[in-house]
This record gives sequence, structure tokens and C-alpha cells, in this order.
Amino acid sequence: MTGDPLVERMQAFGTTIFTEMSALAVRTGSINLGQGFPDTDGPPEMLAAAAEALAGGANQYPPLPGIPALRARITEHEQRFWGLTRDPDTEVVVTAGATEAIAAAILGLCEPGDEVVTFEPYYDSYAASITLAGARRRTVTLRPESGRYGFDESELRAAFGPRTRLVLLNSPHNPTGKVFTRAELTLIAELCQEFDAYAVTDEVYEHLVFTDAAEPHTPLATLPGMHDRTLRISSAGKTFSCTGWKVGWATGPAALVSTVQRVKQFLTFVNAGPLQPAVAVALGLPDTYFTEFRAGLQARRDRLVTGLTEAGFAVQPSEGTYFVTADIRPLSAKDGADFCRELPERCGVVAVPTQVFYDRKAEGRHLIRFAFCKREEVIDEAARRLAKS
Repeated sequence: MTGDPLVERMQAFGTTIFTEMSALAVRTGSINLGQGFPDTDGPPEMLAAAAEALAGGANQYPPLPGIPALRARITEHEQRFWGLTRDPDTEVVVTAGATEAIAAAILGLCEPGDEVVTFEPYYDSYAASITLAGARRRTVTLRPESGRYGFDESELRAAFGPRTRLVLLNSPHNPTGKVFTRAELTLIAELCQEFDAYAVTDEVYEHLVFTDAAEPHTPLATLPGMHDRTLRISSAGKTFSCTGWKVGWATGPAALVSTVQRVKQFLTFVNAGPLQPAVAVALGLPDTYFTEFRAGLQARRDRLVTGLTEAGFAVQPSEGTYFVTADIRPLSAKDGADFCRELPERCGVVAVPTQVFYDRKAEGRHLIRFAFCKREEVIDEAARRLAKS
């Protein structure tokens, strides 16, 4: 046999930019501000609970939907913070991170030829999951205008049509740091209902909305008419600094959750048995944990933004998440991907070019993404290196 054995529809998907840039960071000894993982561990209560579960025999298959204690705590958490009422027995499924939940939702809901409306730049797994399902993505571009990322209403309306099956929405948004406003969400909700489409919402940064954001986070499922057509996805990784645990979940009406579960059972079946009890503990932490965690990240965002600005980048506002985007045009006429590949050799810092998250590559060719979920001394050293490059 000759040629690439990979199926044609997936040949456009090579090694992810995160793998490439993280390997470059290792090879050059650079500070990795590209991939969004913290360099500190999560809350000690959670870590202690994981150690206890490991030593206590929780090392076999958990139930397919997740252990009852975690499912109960997820529903309590949604009620506590967002006023959403869920049945822990039928309206929650625990997944191998949010990425599996997103993939299982798309695979379970979309037939070949269906269309998925999403916003670009988008997290790279979105495009791959849509393609795996044989569906088509219809992207709406987020552009930095008037101090924050926004989109054109007519472009969003034009993305909907008779084949629209679902909207895939990420808010707070990676990589831009945008938090969708209630007015923007209301428009999305109205279009979902007009075209009888489902919504799949990626809300892994739900607790990382900064105090200077235009508005607080609003789950789409809380808007009129959306409770019964929205599958809400989140995870422990970002909120509790345990990205390697890969414990996520999907919540929503029983029929939608069942769709995810029926696909998940043939992907990972189950995952993270001894870690699920620890995540249940973390979700029950007092409000002070969430507010202090957010405040710490906001301070580190400000620290990095100051460093990037002093180094000559045009920095875009970040209202939430782990990330901030910067325009390289004041410093270079290069393509963002070339700029990022050269940056480690020039100054020992790794960033990610955001153009890889666009269908319309030209829209993001001048933008790169930095992660600020690092220790303050790491951010300060990165800023020092960038200023000298």
C-alpha cells in the first residue's frame, strides 16, 4: 500500500500546535506561555482526597455516568452558582475532560451533512470533532473592535440555515478571553429557537471571569427557551489546576445527556475512577476559593499584559480564561506562525499563533496567544526576555 493511510476527511489535521510548540519549548529550554496548563497544583483538600481514594481502593471502573457523589456535587454546583436544577441520576455524565464531552456531543447529535455554527478563533478540537461526525462547520469571526472582541450580527444570522443542527459556543472564550454578553447570548438563543437547533456550550472557564469584564458569565442554558435544548459542558481542569486529570462533565436534559453517554461508552467507557471523589470535594469548596483563585489569575494577567505592552506588543483586552492575545504588527511584519516559531530562539519564550484556530486564516495571521496561568516569577522572567528580544 502507498500513500497516507489516514481517511481523507482527517488529512487536514496534523500534529496540534500545542504539541509542536511545547516540544519547541523543551528543546530550546524556553518558558512555555503557549499551552494553557498551570505550573502549580490545585487545592490541597482535593489532592488529599485523591490520595485517600487511591489508597482506599477506588481504582476499578466507576459507573459509566460517573460516581454518584460527583454527579450530586456537579448538580449542587450548578444550582449554587447558576441557579440551574438538574437530576444527578439522568442529567449529568462525567467524561474524560471537556474535550471528550464535546466530541461525544457532536458525534451523537450530528448526521453527515449537518451544520454546526461556531465562532472563530475556536479551540482546535472543535473542527476535528465536527469533521469526524461528517458535519460542516459554519464559522462566525470574532474581531477585536472598540476595546473587546465582537461579531457581526448579520454574519451570525447568515451562518444559520435549514441544515443547522447545533451551535457550539465557548464562553468565556479561548483564545480571545472574550465573555459573551447577555445581549449576544440572547441573539444566539433566539436563532437556536428559530432554526430548532441545539446548543452545546463549553464553559470550562466559568469561574475565570475577571472583575473588569463587561459583564459576568451567563450560562446560555439560563436564558428563556434554552434550558431544554442546551448541553452544558465544564471540567475540573481549569478551575482546580488539574488539567492532567481530565475530569469533565456534561449536563442538560436527559435526552441530550443520554446522547453523550451512549457515545462515550465506546470512546473511553469510563475514566479517572480515583480522581472523581477528589473533584467532588473540590466542587464543594467555599466561595472564597473561587474568588481568590480568580483574583490571583487576574493579577497575573495584569502582570503579563504590562510586560507584553512594554515589549511593544499591541495587547487585546482579556475578560477571562487563562489567555491574552497580542498583535505582533507593531514589532514585525511576519506571519504569526513564523513569529512564534522564531521567538524561542530569539528570546526563550513560547507563544501560540492564533491563526491555526481560524478557517479564515488571514483574520488571525497577526495575532498570537500567551497563557498567564503561571507563577509570578515565571511571568516576570518571560516579560524580561521579551523586552530584550
